[in-house]
Amino acid sequence: MTLSITTSEEKPEPASRPSLMSGSIAMMAVNIAAVAVGIILWAVVTSQGVVGLPTPLAVAKQAVIQAQNGLLWSDAISSLGRVFTGFALGIAVAIPVGFLMGWYRIARGIIEPYVQFFRTIPPLAIIPLAIVTMGIDETPKIFVIFLASFLSSVVATYQGVVNVDRTLINAARVLGANDFTIFRRVIVPASLPYIMVGVRIGLGSSWATVVAAELIAAQSGLGFRMQQAQLYYDLPTIFVSLIAIGVLGLIMDRIVQTTDSVLTAWQEKL
Repeated sequence: MTLSITTSEEKPEPASRPSLMSGSIAMMAVNIAAVAVGIILWAVVTSQGVVGLPTPLAVAKQAVIQAQNGLLWSDAISSLGRVFTGFALGIAVAIPVGFLMGWYRIARGIIEPYVQFFRTIPPLAIIPLAIVTMGIDETPKIFVIFLASFLSSVVATYQGVVNVDRTLINAARVLGANDFTIFRRVIVPASLPYIMVGVRIGLGSSWATVVAAELIAAQSGLGFRMQQAQLYYDLPTIFVSLIAIGVLGLIMDRIVQTTDSVLTAWQEKL
């Protein structure tokens, strides 16, 4: 006779998925409710004339006009292309440089002074130098965004490497693992949470920099549209561009969060 025994540890496993799903739905409902409350408060404040801001209805009408004539889409695509290019290049360089700084002391000694030096200089202050050395086409715009993304991400990657538990590294050496195996199987997985935080910060820095980057002789883009609207005190257009930047940034951040949850599924989270 064969007995089938189910331990108490196996029971919570099927029930955990519905709880996670219900928790995600509840959080989404809270997010939607928070946005709705914010819009209502915005409408109440502007309808009372407390501040000289456009009403949500005026901003919505302007968004429809810009969407119909294609300005909103062309500006969004231009800004999105600049942000994505600069952000992708920044992350692609920051991650290996951060690993080098964290894994090799000599590399840390060579690279860290430059990283810390440029971190104290706002990327926006590089704009005049970028214009003089790179011209006024797309190159200086992307470079400024790249710099903001790189400087925000490289430190997080470096910190992730140096914070790896030495016990894990020593245990791997005892088991006969070489440096490459330790780096691939221990350092990289343990550093991923830090790296993904750096990626999110770099993404935010990229969007924060794009408006100033589009000061460089741009002919399209959400930042460019805001600057043009400022000349005519066109507040609804400014709000449309602001909201578009926020929505695009939020979507990209959610994509990064989803990637983070997949890559760090082993990590216990609240």
